[in-house]
Amino acid sequence: MSLLSGFFVGSEADGQDYAARRERLVAEVDAMYAETERETGLARMSPAVRKALGKVERHRFVPRGQADLAYRNRPLPIGSGQTISQPYIVALSTDLLQPRPEDVVLEVGAGSGYQAAMLAEVVKQVYTIELLEDLGRSAAARLAELGYRNVEVRIGDGYAGWPEKAPFDGIVVTAAAPKIPPALVAQLKAGGRMVIPVGGDGWVQYLKVVTKRADGGYDERDVIPVRFVPLVPGKP
Repeated sequence: MSLLSGFFVGSEADGQDYAARRERLVAEVDAMYAETERETGLARMSPAVRKALGKVERHRFVPRGQADLAYRNRPLPIGSGQTISQPYIVALSTDLLQPRPEDVVLEVGAGSGYQAAMLAEVVKQVYTIELLEDLGRSAAARLAELGYRNVEVRIGDGYAGWPEKAPFDGIVVTAAAPKIPPALVAQLKAGGRMVIPVGGDGWVQYLKVVTKRADGGYDERDVIPVRFVPLVPGKP
């Protein structure tokens, strides 16, 4: 067993066991898609997202003490007051982007890198921002160790996005903002989509799909109620 910043890597025998757990997780997420079709408009995972969920090794993105829980369909703590999102939400957020293999996508809130890895399996390039330096550097090292060459990690303020790499085909935000950040909308291509949880601390949060119009405005749709940690702005 080798460790990266307290995160589990594991052995070949462990990998065989985790593969079976991933298969069960995929089936469970499939069932949740069917249950929430009325709200989401999606009866099942797309083939690309389903394949990614069955491939990405979630146990490598959680602290070693949480490894046995990695394939349960629930969020888990990853330190610094942050969490790794529920696999159903990660898959759903990815599918709601309607990703294409040629897309370039921004993620706001790298966390441990799990959502970025899922995105990297289905699009050409992922740029991901993390405000907390320790988490961001750990995620970058983990993603590189696992061979994700199409992910670039930046330490910075997610509210500001990554203008040097814009415009993006899609944006996924993994923490709740009190309102839709204008800078992120500005960095979407016309026709591009952003999936973002919106709602302040103590409010009802909704996972929203924001679609950029050709005139620079946007349309938004509430999908399902969710509960995310808050998106924290960087220091001025």
